[in-house]
Amino acid sequence: MCLSVPAKIESVNGSKARVSIGGNKYQADISLLENAENGDYILLHAGFGIQKISEQHAKETLQLIDEINRKT
Repeated sequence: MCLSVPAKIESVNGSKARVSIGGNKYQADISLLENAENGDYILLHAGFGIQKISEQHAKETLQLIDEINRKT
């Protein structure tokens, strides 16, 4: 099973981006995305941005992940 996680782009440098997930920072390859910019939310899978998503969708998903983590 594959899992991608919503991440917010904080800065872009060519095909690389600094992203934030729950306050943690990661380096992501965004070469698969068109027009990825600071402030965009993306799905991050294995270090690659694979799709842009809405802020609302990202926040709802992160909230569900947080709820699952609290129950385990």
